[in-house]
Amino acid sequence: MHLGRRLMLSLFGAVAVVSMAFALYQVVAETHALKDEVQRQALVLAESQQAPAEQALQHGSPADLQALVNQFQNHERMAGVAIYDANGQPLAITSGLASRLTGTPPVVARAMREGGPRGDFFHLNGERMHVVAQPLRADGRLLGAIAVFHNVAFISAPVWRHALTSGAQTLLLVGITLLIVRWSLGKPLRHMAQWLRDLRTGDASAGGPLPKEEIFAPLTSEVTRLATSLHVARAAAEEEARLRDAALAHWTPERLRVAMQGKLNGSRLFAVSNREPYEHKHQGGSIVWSVPPSGLVTALEPVMRASDGIWIAQGTGDADKETADELGRLRVPPDHPEYKLRRVWLSKEEEAGFYFGFANEGIWPLCHIAHTRPIFRTQDWEHYRNVNRKFAAVLLDEMRGEREPAVLVQDYHFALLARMIKEKRPDARVAIFWHIPWPNPEAFGICPWQRDLLDGMLGADLIGFHIQAHCNNFLQTVDRAFESRIDWEHFAVNRHDHITAVRPFPISVAFNGNGHHPGADPAAAPESLYRDLGGRPDFLALGVDRIDYTKGIPERLRGVERLLDLYPAYREKFTFVQIGAPSRTTIKRYQDLTTEVEEEAERINRRFRTGSWRPIVFLKRHHSHAEIQPYYRAANVCLVTSLHDGMNLVAKEYIVSRHDEDGALILSRFTGASHELPDALVVNPYDTDELAQAIHTALTMPPEERQARMRRMRAVVKEYNVYRWAGNLIGELAGIRLDQRGAA
Repeated sequence: MHLGRRLMLSLFGAVAVVSMAFALYQVVAETHALKDEVQRQALVLAESQQAPAEQALQHGSPADLQALVNQFQNHERMAGVAIYDANGQPLAITSGLASRLTGTPPVVARAMREGGPRGDFFHLNGERMHVVAQPLRADGRLLGAIAVFHNVAFISAPVWRHALTSGAQTLLLVGITLLIVRWSLGKPLRHMAQWLRDLRTGDASAGGPLPKEEIFAPLTSEVTRLATSLHVARAAAEEEARLRDAALAHWTPERLRVAMQGKLNGSRLFAVSNREPYEHKHQGGSIVWSVPPSGLVTALEPVMRASDGIWIAQGTGDADKETADELGRLRVPPDHPEYKLRRVWLSKEEEAGFYFGFANEGIWPLCHIAHTRPIFRTQDWEHYRNVNRKFAAVLLDEMRGEREPAVLVQDYHFALLARMIKEKRPDARVAIFWHIPWPNPEAFGICPWQRDLLDGMLGADLIGFHIQAHCNNFLQTVDRAFESRIDWEHFAVNRHDHITAVRPFPISVAFNGNGHHPGADPAAAPESLYRDLGGRPDFLALGVDRIDYTKGIPERLRGVERLLDLYPAYREKFTFVQIGAPSRTTIKRYQDLTTEVEEEAERINRRFRTGSWRPIVFLKRHHSHAEIQPYYRAANVCLVTSLHDGMNLVAKEYIVSRHDEDGALILSRFTGASHELPDALVVNPYDTDELAQAIHTALTMPPEERQARMRRMRAVVKEYNVYRWAGNLIGELAGIRLDQRGAA
């Protein structure tokens, strides 16, 4: 929280508490004083009229009694007087009071019963009243009672009015104090903050005079030294990045930024994806932001940070509109803005047809060999096409005025987008990266709109896949579907005099740090982690996935079950944690899968559970990257056993997290990552025995071999990190010569 805001809240809060406490004390004290005064006056009056009332009851007539009580009819704040007989029945009541008093107050009977004056506060027809009852006697015999009534509504109003006035004066004083503080300190502080912000972002206008006030002298001195150091460090980093770019050294965010500036030659980078990198949601009366779980976001976010580009994506958070401007624009990350996000709003019908329907019930199972039948509906296809048009319109709007913009279209949600963009902006360089596998031509031919999808993709200048096999499948599919020239030597398609290059770009993650890390020791894992497990196991295995039928989670659980059958010694010593993020929960196949995983985990736990130990812990909720890290560092083995996957970045995230250079990775041969990481234990996830044996091998592997394998895998991920992926992809795209697209 900012100092100014904290100061305001603290000052207001403290004054408000003190003011309210004094006001409450004053209200209570004055209320008690006024009540005591009313009771005293009523008692004095009742005692003064006791003798006349007793005389009238013994010797007078009813008219005499009425005359006695009517003399108090117009007294200030006095409601009237009533005289009752020994049975509590009214004999005479002041005229103005008689119409309102519908019964005998209980205090009258109490006074006659207890033989002394009694008083009480009560409400009469919505008015606050006070009554004092005085018994009437003659010769030791009870004759009745006289009751004196006062209207006491006046007690609270002046008191609270006085307290509110006092409170208003106090708050006014606080407000004036804060204005003086802000006038004295606020402007210099804002000037210094702007100066630092300009310095951080590299604004050439930064470096003006800092505040000269004496109170800021120590801070000004340190900030000046920081600015000098930052300028020197930035210049050194840029120079180092240029040298590394020339020498093909390790890719870093700075090197990527410099490389992109050189290769794009002033062109801006635009990225389009369905998933947004940051979403805003209401939580407990406030708005919070989070990073949605997505491998695409993990890969693309560092690229956008390095390029100061524009990311166009669907807005999905319930507070997204409140945190963006009228067009859906905002700077992100929220805590350290480095690029622009443009949100696109879809209706419920559009999202159901485009995303849940055609994209995830059609294309997703079509491209994954996971034995789930794709579903194609004409209505879903129409929504898919219309949403692609909507995103194309937004992208064209953002590109207005940009010269030769570079566009990265992400994934199977936008197969039609490249053609739509190139038709309107032939000067744009457009690449589409397909994050999931591409099947063989026979499998893709199932789609009724395969020609439309392929034609849309071939509008791009560059199409990227994770591995060469997917590139080959795509080119074979195009060869079957169209009359076109396939250049197998250069892996390109020439159709209608437009050349589309098809290349493998194995995606990766950021690699930060090297060597030992203070948090790398599994013993340093938070105790809450082991409380969730029911204790600290000797062996911990981990799976991290979206709950998707392509990830092979049920097969993985059965592999754990087989391990415990083959090697009973692991019982009560081995725990497998499956972190499962719910995904596409409106689709029945995903609902059924979630139920299957839960039932399978429970079945296996029932077989082997003893005491507090259970072999499988299923954590079904979204976990942030920070929450997953302790599990990565504590796990002896990580299981990535997808039935079919484009790359699978969990494998690489696990490797990056192991600063201790320990731990084993079990990897499905049907993932793209298995082509890059031969030091993982590669398995067929459908083979339960092979999977069980791989877990046993990982847990019994000599430490020297396990660490050597991890060191080699870390070296691969470090060299082929996400910055290199982006640099190669953007470098290939930037190398396309738009004036020669028609050349054979």
